[in-house]
Amino acid sequence: MTTVGVDKGVGPLLRGWREQRRLTQLELALRAESSARHISFIETGRSRPSEEMVLRLAEHLDVPVRERNALLLAAGYAPQYGETSLDDPAMGALREGIERLLQGYEPYPALVVDGSYTVIAANLGIMMLLDGLPEHLLTPPLNAMRITLHPEGLAPRIRNLREWRGHLKAQMERQIALARSEALRAVYDEVSAYPMPEADVGAGADEPDRPDDPPYPYFALPLQIEHDGRVLSFVSSISTFNTPMDVTVAELAIETFLPADPATVKYLQSLAP
Repeated sequence: MTTVGVDKGVGPLLRGWREQRRLTQLELALRAESSARHISFIETGRSRPSEEMVLRLAEHLDVPVRERNALLLAAGYAPQYGETSLDDPAMGALREGIERLLQGYEPYPALVVDGSYTVIAANLGIMMLLDGLPEHLLTPPLNAMRITLHPEGLAPRIRNLREWRGHLKAQMERQIALARSEALRAVYDEVSAYPMPEADVGAGADEPDRPDDPPYPYFALPLQIEHDGRVLSFVSSISTFNTPMDVTVAELAIETFLPADPATVKYLQSLAP
């Protein structure tokens, strides 16, 4: 994967982000309503960009909020985005909103994770799926990728583990390509090293699909997971906050699991109070 340049100065940093996004100086200039000459001068240090220009280029390069602060500092400006702990009283409305959202989605599973997949909050639907996992995986801070792919976690229960594992790894690879995150890279390296469960333990081992498994009649790759003697099927969606002004909020993601077949709907609704 491409690594963004880390030389001192805003010019090399911006050049690194531009190259990572595979844009020419002219393409970036057209998007930012500037000129290729001005972009070149900024990248080589011959011209110091204004604060507005730094933010405009960061926007068009899809630079993560955390890294936009780094660009501003490198250019000699103060950071524009705070990083407020979720425990801060100022985040009270956000916490309450997240809790109501997760509870409102029950009995279907939903959770909130940060940029390295640490679980911030989860509803009863998620806790149902985690029932029976060893304590060492459920000791805070919980990590969603670790719980899902660990050989003592959900992995042996996932009927299509090979496909779901590939989906999750590809998802992390895309995120790593978008942002420099040592924490996320560490999680990726850890779960990539997990062995696949034995073929007779999990249906998703590295072997051809079992002949009695029908092709997926779904509109998206489902998570097929065994629970209490039955197979539940879900498709997931991920939501983030629009135009975040805080690093913490920018890195939050809400993942919801929608039942993918009538049997899963019927079973989950039977559990609802």
